[in-house]
Amino acid sequence: MSGSPARGAAFRGGPLGPRKSWTELLAGRVKKQKYNPERERKLKDSALQLLRYHQNMNDLLLEVEDPQCKKLCLSKLIDCDSASAYSDRSSSFIGSAFRDQALRLGVPVGLLSARVFACSVQQVCMEPSHPVLLSSEQRKKLSSLLEIAQHLLAHNMFSRLTFCQELWKAQNSLLLEAVWCLHMHSVVSLQELLQSHPDTQTMTMWLFRNLCILCEQIDASSPSSDTTNTMLSGFVELLVSRGFQESWNRRPMEPEKMPQVATDVLQRMLTFALDTLDADPQVTSAYQAVRGWCSVYSGHVCCGMIAVDSLKRFFSHTLTQILIYKPVLKVADAIQMQKEWSFAKTCHLLTTLYCRVFVTLGPEESVGRLQEVLEMEEVNWKHVLSCLSTLVVCFPEAQQLVKDWVASLMTRAFESCHLDSMVTAFLIVRQATLEGPFVFPSYADWFKESFGSSLGYHSCSKKALVFLFKFLSDLVPWEPPRYMQVHIFHPPLVPSKYHSLLTDYISLAKTRLVDLKVSVENMGLYEDLSSSRDIAEPQSQAIQDVEKAIVVFEQTGKIPMPVMEASIFRRPYFLSHFLPALLTPRVLPEVPDSRVAFIETLKRADKIPSSLYNAYCQACATAEEKQPKNATPGKKTKPDCAEQPLGLLSAALEELRALMTDPTQYDVISAQVAVISERLNAALGHNNDDGSLRRSKIQLSVLTPTLQRQDQTVVDLLLTAFCQNLMVASSFVSPERQSPWAVLFVRTLCGHMLIPAVLTRLCQLLYHQGPSLSTPHVLGLAALAVHLGECGSMLPEVDPGILAPAGSLCVPEFLNSLLTCRTRESLLFCMKFCTAAISYCLCKFSAQPHVALHNYLSPGLIKRFQFIVLRVFSETRAPCPPEHTASLSWRPLYLPSADWQSAALSLWAWNSFQEMLKEKEFYLTFRDWIQLELEIQPEADILSGSERYDFHQWAIYEHFFPAPSALGGCDGDLVAACTVLVSELMDFYQSSRSYNHSQDSDLVLGGRTGNEDILSRLQEMAADLELDQGSSVSYGCSASQSHILFLVFKRRLQALASGDSMATSLRRQRELLICKRLLLRLPPSVLMGSPRVGQPVSPNCEEFFNLVNSELRNFCCHGSVLTHDITMHFFRGLLNVCFRSQDPALVTNMTLTECQTKCPMILTSALLWWSRLEPVLYSRWKKCHQSTLPRELQRLQEAQEFASKFLSDSASPAPSPAWISAAALHFAIREVRKENVKAHLKKLDCERKELLISLLFFSLMSLLSSYLTQQDTAEYLKAMDICAEVLECLERRKVSWLMLFQLTETDAELGHLLHLAPGQHTRLLPFAFYSLLSYFSEHAIIKEEAFLYVAVDMYLKLMQLFVDGETRTGLTQASKSLKLQGHSLLQGSPVQLITEARIFLLQLIPQCPEKCFSNMTELLAGRRDYDPEMSNALLQRRQAVPSFDLSQEPHLF
Repeated sequence: MSGSPARGAAFRGGPLGPRKSWTELLAGRVKKQKYNPERERKLKDSALQLLRYHQNMNDLLLEVEDPQCKKLCLSKLIDCDSASAYSDRSSSFIGSAFRDQALRLGVPVGLLSARVFACSVQQVCMEPSHPVLLSSEQRKKLSSLLEIAQHLLAHNMFSRLTFCQELWKAQNSLLLEAVWCLHMHSVVSLQELLQSHPDTQTMTMWLFRNLCILCEQIDASSPSSDTTNTMLSGFVELLVSRGFQESWNRRPMEPEKMPQVATDVLQRMLTFALDTLDADPQVTSAYQAVRGWCSVYSGHVCCGMIAVDSLKRFFSHTLTQILIYKPVLKVADAIQMQKEWSFAKTCHLLTTLYCRVFVTLGPEESVGRLQEVLEMEEVNWKHVLSCLSTLVVCFPEAQQLVKDWVASLMTRAFESCHLDSMVTAFLIVRQATLEGPFVFPSYADWFKESFGSSLGYHSCSKKALVFLFKFLSDLVPWEPPRYMQVHIFHPPLVPSKYHSLLTDYISLAKTRLVDLKVSVENMGLYEDLSSSRDIAEPQSQAIQDVEKAIVVFEQTGKIPMPVMEASIFRRPYFLSHFLPALLTPRVLPEVPDSRVAFIETLKRADKIPSSLYNAYCQACATAEEKQPKNATPGKKTKPDCAEQPLGLLSAALEELRALMTDPTQYDVISAQVAVISERLNAALGHNNDDGSLRRSKIQLSVLTPTLQRQDQTVVDLLLTAFCQNLMVASSFVSPERQSPWAVLFVRTLCGHMLIPAVLTRLCQLLYHQGPSLSTPHVLGLAALAVHLGECGSMLPEVDPGILAPAGSLCVPEFLNSLLTCRTRESLLFCMKFCTAAISYCLCKFSAQPHVALHNYLSPGLIKRFQFIVLRVFSETRAPCPPEHTASLSWRPLYLPSADWQSAALSLWAWNSFQEMLKEKEFYLTFRDWIQLELEIQPEADILSGSERYDFHQWAIYEHFFPAPSALGGCDGDLVAACTVLVSELMDFYQSSRSYNHSQDSDLVLGGRTGNEDILSRLQEMAADLELDQGSSVSYGCSASQSHILFLVFKRRLQALASGDSMATSLRRQRELLICKRLLLRLPPSVLMGSPRVGQPVSPNCEEFFNLVNSELRNFCCHGSVLTHDITMHFFRGLLNVCFRSQDPALVTNMTLTECQTKCPMILTSALLWWSRLEPVLYSRWKKCHQSTLPRELQRLQEAQEFASKFLSDSASPAPSPAWISAAALHFAIREVRKENVKAHLKKLDCERKELLISLLFFSLMSLLSSYLTQQDTAEYLKAMDICAEVLECLERRKVSWLMLFQLTETDAELGHLLHLAPGQHTRLLPFAFYSLLSYFSEHAIIKEEAFLYVAVDMYLKLMQLFVDGETRTGLTQASKSLKLQGHSLLQGSPVQLITEARIFLLQLIPQCPEKCFSNMTELLAGRRDYDPEMSNALLQRRQAVPSFDLSQEPHLF
C-alpha cells in the first residue's frame, strides 16, 4: 500500500541492506516468532484494520505477484473510455480476484469488496458537475460498478453494512444521485443507508441540504428531469412511510432511529418552505426549492406509493404544523390585518399547498383539524385565516361545514360566555365574507341574522346581552370602520330596559369612527356596509351615488327612494356632497340625457335649492361658450388611469385561458379565478359594492336593455373569456373531465353583483343579436346558461316587466324566454342554442343527467327544442328506433365545421334523451305547442304555407288530438282541444311573450300575421264542434251545456281579481276586448248557443245574454249600447238560425221578445245602429222570405220612425214599449244641435210619463258618459241641457222622477233599465243627482215627501264614492276641462261638489215637513260617521216645522 511504512521501507536503500520482498519479510518474522494463537488473532485484527483504513485496491493488486492479478485494476474496469474497458470485464473474474485476495489477506471477502467499492464510488463522485446530480460520464462509470456489485451481492461476496459505513466517511463528496442509483439497483436501500449513519443529526442535515438542492431542479428543463422527479418521489415515499406508519406496523427489531430521522427531515423541509414564503419570496433558488417541495403534496407524487393511513397522518401533521408555525400574531393583529389574508392576496404557493392538503384529507376532516388545532394550540392567525379562505373558496362543500362550525362556536360562546369561541367565530365569519357572497353571506347579513331578531344568540339572558356588548366594545380599538358601521346601522335587537347597553356601544363606536375620520353622516346612499374595501372619501362616494341614482332613474322614471330619504333625513350629505356631484357644470347635450331629466325632476320636486340650480345653469352656459368647436356636447373624457384596471383584468383572463390547456388542475385554476375576482374589484369600482343590487328581484327592460359603458366593457370581457376558455378546454378534455372552473367563474360573477349587467347583456345578445352570433359564442353562452342554472339558488329572480306581468322568473326561465322562434333566422338560432345547452348539460353532468336537466335548465327550453325539431325535420314526426349509444358526444359541436342539423338529430335520436322526454316535466303538451306556434310569423317562417299547413294538421289531428291527456294530449276530445286553443289565444293576445308588442300598442286581434293560421285552425274546430252539437240536437240529445267559448270566458273572468280599482277595471276591459274580438272571428252562430230541443228550434242565447249583462255593458263606449260590430254579429247569427228553422218570423220574435226582459241592451244597440243595421236585415230577409220583417223588428223600425217624426213637425204617438221609444228618441236628440235641443224637447209635454221617465234615465246615462269619456265641454253641456229640459217637463207635469235614483232589479216597471246602465254609471248616480242641483224646483222638492230621503241617500253615497276614490276615475279630468272653459258646475273638483251638496242639505232640512224624517234612522244606520253634523241635524228633528217665509231664509240656489 502506497501509504504504508512497509512500502516505504521496501523502496528505500540504507544500512539495513538490500530490499526484500513483502513475502520474505513476512516469512522471516514467522520463523523468528514463536507461535502464539492469541497473538495471531490480534495480528490479523490489526492487519484487517490497517487494510480497512489505508488500503488502495488498485495498488494492492499490483503488489500481488500473480500475473493475472497484476492486470486487475478497477479504475480501468469502470473507465468506459479506456480501450481495454470491456476486454477483460468479467464479473466472475472480479469475484474470483476478490475471493483470492481476501483469502491471502485472511479477511472476509465481503468486507474487502465493500471497502473497495466504497472507494470506487467516492472516486466516481469526485469533481461533480452538480451538487446532487451525476454527469452522463459519471453515470456510465457508476453503472459499471453497480453491475459488479450486483454480481458480488448475488454470490454473497458483498457486505452492505460495511459499504454504508465506508460511504458515510466521505459523505461531503457523496452525490445524492449516486445514493439513489445504489437504491434503484438494489445494491443498498435508502433505508439501510440512512439507518447506518453513525451521527443522526449530521445525516439529517446532509439529507435536508441535498433535498433542498434537488427540489430546485424539479421545474428545471434538463435531460435529467425525470430522474430528479423520481428521486424526490422515492425519498418522500421512504420518509413518509417510515415517519408516519403505525407503531404496531413496525418490525419488532427495527430501531427507532429511522422514524425520528424521517419526521425530522420532513419537518425541516416544511419549516424551510414556510420560512421562505413568510419572507415575501421572490424568484430565488430558495423559492424554486419550495416550489419543488410543494409538488410533493400532489396526488401523482404520493398516491399509490404510500399507505393511505400513513399519507393522511402526514398531511394532517403538515396542516397542524402550518397552523402553529411561529404563532407571534395576536388576535388584535388578526382583526386589523385579516383583510390582507384573503385567498387572492395569499401567496400562490401557500394556497396550492393548502389545496393539496385538503384534497387528501377532505373538507370534513380538514375543518375538524382546524377546530382541534384552534382549541388546543397557539396558532399563526395569518395561516389559519388564509387556510380558511382557501378551504371555502376551493371546496364549496366546506362552506356549510364552516357555517355549522360558526354556529356551534356562537352557541358555546353565549352558553358559557366563552371569549375564545366568540373571537374565533367572528374571525372566521369575517374571513369567509371577504371571499364574497357566493361563498358566505355578507357580514351585514350574518350580523343581522345572528343578532337582529328575538331569536338571536344574545336573547337568552341579560348575561348574554352584556357579554355581547362587552365583546363588541373590546373590538372597537382594533377593528376596521366597516364593521363598526354594520354594528351601528344594523344593531342587535335589545329589549327596551337594556337599551342603554346599545346606546353606550353606539356612542363608543361613533367616537372611534370620528377618530378614524370616518363620518357616519357622510356615508353614501348606495354604500355597501358588507364590502371589505376601504371607505371612500365623501366626494368620491357622492360621484358613485349620482351615477347609480341616474341608472335607477333611467329604469323607473322616478326619483330613487334613497335620494328622497337623503333629501329629508340626511340633508348635510345631500346638500354638501350629493347635489354638488350631480350639478357638476358641463356642456349640456342637444338632446336631454338621463342626467338632465333627473336634475329637472329633482327641481320640480323642490329638492334642489334655487340658488344652487341657477348657479349650475349659469356654469353650464359658461362651459358651452368655452367649448371647442369640434367637441361633442355631453361627452366626458375618461381618465387614462381608468383603462388600467381593465388591462389588469384582461391580463388575468388571458392567464386563465392559458391554463385551459389542462383544465383538470383545479387548484391552479381556482387560484387564478381568485386573482380575476380581485382584479374585478378594481375594474368595477363602486358597482361592486352596490348594496342596492342585493335584492329579491332584478328589474330588466327586455325591449330596450341598456348598460353603462363601463359595465358593458367588463361584462364583454368576462363573457368573451368564458366562451374562449370553453373552446380551449373542450379541445383538450371533454366537459365531464374538466375541473369545475366554469362554475367558479360564474360564482365570481354572482359574488360581484354582476348578474344584473350579465343578464342585461345576455338579453342584448340572445334576443336582439342571436342569429348573428358565431358558433363559439353560441356554445359559450349555452354553457354559461347551464352554469347559471347550477348557481340558481344564489341568484335573484328576474322581473322582465311585459314578459311576466303576474310575477317574476328564475334565471333559467328568463333565459328561455329570450329565445324566440318568430323568423327563420331566430328559429335556427334557437335550435343551435338549445342543442348546445342540452348537449353540454348532459355531457358535463353525465353521472346524473336527469338531475342536471331538471335543476339547471328550464323545462321550457327542452320543450322548445322538441318543438323546433318536430317542426323543421319532418322525419322526426314518424316513430323511429332510438340510438343506443353509451353517451352523447360534445366534440362535434366545437369543431370549426359544426353541423348543427346533425347534432340536433343526434341528440333527438339518443336513447337516453328520449327516455328523459317521457318525464312529465318535459312533455311537449298541446298547450305548449300552441304557445310556441303562435309566435311564428308566416311571412318569415322557415316553412312554406303548404308545409306549415301540413305541420299543423299533423300536430293537431295526428299527434296531440288523439294523445292521452296524461301525455299532454286531448284524449280525442274536441271540446278539450278548443278550450286549450281559445285560452292560449287569449293569453297570447294580451301578453308579450314574444316581445314584439310595444308597451303602448293597441290590442288588435290579428295585428301580427303569425296568428292567422292558428285562428284558421280554431275556426275549423269551431265548425266541427257546431256540427257535433247540431247532430246531438237532431237525435234528441240534450244540448243545454254552454258553448265552450263562453265557458272559457267565464272561467277567465272569474279568475281575475274582483274590485273597483282602476287596475282591475283595465284588466277586465282588456280581457273583454279579447273575448269580443274572438267572438267576431268565429261564426255568428256561436252567439246563438246550442239550439233548444223542441219545435220550433230556437236559439239559446243565455250565455251571450249573461256576458252582455255582467261584463260587456260595463265597458260600453256609449253608455247604454254595444258596439256596432258585436251588434251586427248577433243579428247575423240570429238570421242564420232563423233561416234554418221552419218558422223564421216566430223564432225572431221569440228571441227579440226575450231580449226585452233578459238583455235589453241588444235592442237599444240595434236602435243606435239602425241606419246601418236595417239595410242588411231587410236585404237578407227579403232574399229568403218575400214577406215583411218580423213583428219585433218592425217594432224597432217603428220606434226609429217615431223618433224621426218627433224631431220634425209631424209628431205621432210613441209605440210601445215606452222605454224602446225613449231610447230611440234619446239617440235622435243627441244628434240635434245644442241650440235646437230645448225647442224640440218642449214637445215632450204631450208624451206619456213612462216615456219621460225612461228618457230622463237615458239622459242621465249620457251625462255620466260625458263625465267619464268625453273631453269636449260642448258634449257635457248638451247632455246637461237635455237632462234639465226633461226634468223641467216632469216637474211641470208633476211626475215624480226620484224612483230613478232608487231603482232595483226587482222593480217590475223600471227594473229592466238597470240592465242598460253600466255598473260604474249606476254607482255614479249620486254625482249626477247633485250635478242637477241648480235645476231642482224649490217648491216641488219641499212638497215631494221622498225628496229628502233620496237626497240624503245620494249625499251619503257620494261621500262613500269619494272615500273609495272612485270620484277620481274620470270626474276630476272633466271638472278641470270645464273649469278651463269658464264653467263652474262642478266647481273644479269633486270635493267642491260635495261641499255644495252638504250646504244644500243643511239648508233644506229645516224647511222639510216632519213626515220627511220618518225613515231617517234606518237610512243613517251604519253611515252616521260619514258626516256626524249632518246625521245629528237629521235625527234631532222631532217637531213639526213652523211655517215661515222662504224669502227670509238664505237662498238654496
